[in-house]
Amino acid sequence: MVTLGGYGVEWIVDASGCTPARLTDRRALDGVFASVVEALGLHPVGRASWHRFPVTRGLTGLLMLKESHLACHTFPEFGGACFNLYCCRPRPAWPWREELESRLGAARVVLRTLRRSYASPREASA
Repeated sequence: MVTLGGYGVEWIVDASGCTPARLTDRRALDGVFASVVEALGLHPVGRASWHRFPVTRGLTGLLMLKESHLACHTFPEFGGACFNLYCCRPRPAWPWREELESRLGAARVVLRTLRRSYASPREASA
């Protein structure tokens, strides 16, 4: 029998029906990152790194955290955005639906929450 040696929480978020111009606005997306970090008491290792795709003007962003990472991918040509936040320790829920509706004009937000776990080193080698 394996007992949990530790766990984390991962949020996988898909937003659709977003305003395309907001999905190309780095300041708007930086605002989402800043709000998540502040509300959940996260600790960035540095600044977010962003890449803009030249044809669609979509953005991919990654913010390394002491707790793990926050990532974003936008698809303005489809009106969609995907976010992924992984924390190695439990955190309270963040209002993804309300925030992405307000900040990105999302018409629909699908949120999945996963508890991540692993066996202790002693059990893994047994």
